[in-house]
Amino acid sequence: MGKAPPAQRARHVIVTGGSSGIGAAIADAYAQRGANVSLLARTAAALDRKKRELEARFGQNGQRFHRETADVRDAGATARALGRCEGACGPCTILVTSAGIVEPAAFDAQDADRFDAQIATNLIGTANAVRAVFGRMKERRSGQILLIGSGAGLTGLFGYSAYCASKAGLIGFAEALRQEGRPYGITVSICLPPDTETPQLAAERRLRPPEAEVIIGTVRPWSAEAVAEAAVRGLERKREAIHPGLAIKALAHSGPFAPLLRRWFDRKIARAMRPTPGL
Repeated sequence: MGKAPPAQRARHVIVTGGSSGIGAAIADAYAQRGANVSLLARTAAALDRKKRELEARFGQNGQRFHRETADVRDAGATARALGRCEGACGPCTILVTSAGIVEPAAFDAQDADRFDAQIATNLIGTANAVRAVFGRMKERRSGQILLIGSGAGLTGLFGYSAYCASKAGLIGFAEALRQEGRPYGITVSICLPPDTETPQLAAERRLRPPEAEVIIGTVRPWSAEAVAEAAVRGLERKREAIHPGLAIKALAHSGPFAPLLRRWFDRKIARAMRPTPGL
């Protein structure tokens, strides 16, 4: 593969949650575009595997790859880790916040600590990562931020109260951050993917209540690579909201039809909760 143009090679993309799933696929997409890439996640072994893979595929192009372990729920640890990423590969020109967790359960059946962990990781963790680079982006008067949200942020789903709340919060966070960043040349985008085939989805499905499956299971999951390409292309075009797939686009623009959609959800859930005859 040929060398990337110098302007592209100088970019430094930091990806939280970059060791697997959508984050790892986005790291691949930017590496293919010639960028230096730093990965942040909690598990050192997974990060090391991904870093070695990137180096084997793209290291001959002179690109640099770095990795740091941190839990994005810890603001101090996240700031220090991203600072080390910038020390290794230069100023962060693009931040991608893909770290997230989902643990579906009916609200009153889920322990408070598991509910809180989803809010802390998905929403507060995203804010912690942005905070770590936002000030320096303002000083340079340039930068791009891509938040990985979810289609679940556009509507409530049975068994996903914490997850939906965290992802809906990201939509509001992105809109406010966009207004604050625009005067300084910073663009902010949020990608709202549908179910995506990742290790996390496999674990989630084992916990998913049947009342949720009758709704979510009607939409075919995307591949992580397809979501990553949609997200990166959307950011390159400076789209504020990126909606991969027709189902998510329709949901995002449901507007006056939202009450009808909610009633349809309610009917599907009610049928799923009916006792099976003879049992």
